Amino acid sequence: MKALVLAAGEGTRLRPLTSNIPKPMVMVAGKPFLCHQISALASLGIKEFQVLVGWKSNRVKELLLKTFGDDLVIDFLEQKQRLGTAHAIGMAEEVMDSPFICVNGDLVIERRDLGDMISLHQETGGPVLGAVKVENPSRFGVIGTKNGKMESIIEKPEVPLSNLVNAGVMILTPEVFPEIKSTLRSPRGEYEITDTLNSYSRRIDIMIHQLKGDWIDVAHPWDLLDANEVLMSKISRYLEGDIEEGAVIKGEVVVEAGARVRSGSYIEGPVFISAGCDVGPNCYLRANTCLSQDCRVGAAVEIKNSIIMSGSKIPHHNYVGDSIIGERCNLGCGTKVANLRFDNRNVMVSTENGMIDSGRRKLGVIMGDDVKTGINSVIDVGTIIYENSLIGPGALARGRIAPGSMIF
Repeated sequence: MKALVLAAGEGTRLRPLTSNIPKPMVMVAGKPFLCHQISALASLGIKEFQVLVGWKSNRVKELLLKTFGDDLVIDFLEQKQRLGTAHAIGMAEEVMDSPFICVNGDLVIERRDLGDMISLHQETGGPVLGAVKVENPSRFGVIGTKNGKMESIIEKPEVPLSNLVNAGVMILTPEVFPEIKSTLRSPRGEYEITDTLNSYSRRIDIMIHQLKGDWIDVAHPWDLLDANEVLMSKISRYLEGDIEEGAVIKGEVVVEAGARVRSGSYIEGPVFISAGCDVGPNCYLRANTCLSQDCRVGAAVEIKNSIIMSGSKIPHHNYVGDSIIGERCNLGCGTKVANLRFDNRNVMVSTENGMIDSGRRKLGVIMGDDVKTGINSVIDVGTIIYENSLIGPGALARGRIAPGSMIF
């Protein structure tokens, strides 16, 4: 079986994290996001991949060929106009002449569920649609079922008939391509896969597999923290870097070759420390902290449940919790990130579309690339700081801070 991975989106909702890099390359649990998904599919015996790319496609191609080129056959389809999921799948017609698994590139799906879907297809010989129950089904394609088969699917209904939705993974047969060609544009101007599946199901049974394991749709930057927590729970202790005497390492911790952990560092796994990182002395890394390549974490620093992108420095007397720090950022001495409201309610986030509920009780900062903070600056809960901004000494940063801003 081949795989089609849909990874052409610009990831606009993940900005500022995707202002400079494509969404599939955002680091989670020690790897670019898309690499986790391809690794899971490859572990099930899939060796041939078609990856649909779009914005900054050359960077995605370079990453995947460098990472998997010796073991897998990876080819690329380029989608210059993003006209909906049906349009995206339809681009693979000439290269998919047998059943194939199709998966959105921005999902966390457990390997066992992917394997169960493949097994169900092998039993029935027909298509299989992955489904999951969610609290807010109106964001998705809502599925009606009968006797384990899809009866109907409605895209983003105002009044959902159930909370069972399209999970963004399906096994399709080549018979789907004529249905895609006959799919008309929806009122919002896209070729909706829900319309295709409704037509498809009238000719052939579409079996439903309800996912049993973890499933995360990464729609907002803070969803990456949930994805990171799930994927970090699967890492195994691996200590290859230079670890000085006096460092304490507990649990499942990865220290890659070329990383250095200095004396007095206290690390409670799961934690991932990538090559080129310099950690300590006398710092505290708590569970679900992921340091990308070439990060610096210095004395009297505490980091918990956070992703620190490559080249960033958190060098002295800093606290960072429940946050994502972009590439090449530098936090001045004493910079602190608040991550919990006094009233313990969910953190609200300011976006282009107004204030939205993050769904998280704890959320610190989402910081874009090349941001610098001065000494003793403070960042309030749920703050979004776009790339190339400066937060001055002693300043308070809060809300949504535009690219290139200076806060003093």
